[in-house]
Amino acid sequence: MSTAVTSAIVSRFLPTYYRGLKILDVGCGINKYPGAIGIDRNPAARADVICNLDRFPYPFRDSAFDELHAVHVIEHLEDVVRTMEEFHRLVRPGGRIRVVTPHYTDFSSFCDPTHRWHLNTFSFRYFGENHGGFGYYTGARMREISVRVKLLALWRYAGLEGLVNRSRRFRRFWEHYLCYMVRGKVMEFEFEVTK
Repeated sequence: MSTAVTSAIVSRFLPTYYRGLKILDVGCGINKYPGAIGIDRNPAARADVICNLDRFPYPFRDSAFDELHAVHVIEHLEDVVRTMEEFHRLVRPGGRIRVVTPHYTDFSSFCDPTHRWHLNTFSFRYFGENHGGFGYYTGARMREISVRVKLLALWRYAGLEGLVNRSRRFRRFWEHYLCYMVRGKVMEFEFEVTK
């Protein structure tokens, strides 16, 4: 078996603490990612560092992490662009940022009164090459590796989730015309940091 294949298997199946990756889990709450350094504003969280996530910079040096996870946190923060810039600062070039957030058509996006932002699958385009002419809002650049949308069970079983996730063109069609009927649930983004 080649070294590349072995490396791919190891990186997919072994937990990150066995692979030696340094991971920051922003807004970790009580479910901190195994082996990560957790940061949260709530003292009841299982965080290693307690600080206000709306105040920058976070108490870490530039490019300190290989990965950053922000699971159900970005929708709670004051400034999405500034937060993503801070994530960009903290992750090394070639490192990964993973963001999970509700789709704006999901019930959970609006039932939580602490949600400030209601996002869709194109909300982070300012940070990539496909910024739609609005790249001047930030200098932080990230390459979109993947966007995955989870739909409500009925639509997933009907095969629409696969279509939305397979084709960027169909995803755009879904966002423009179908998402109020075929509602999204959760979005998972993965970005590669470029510096």
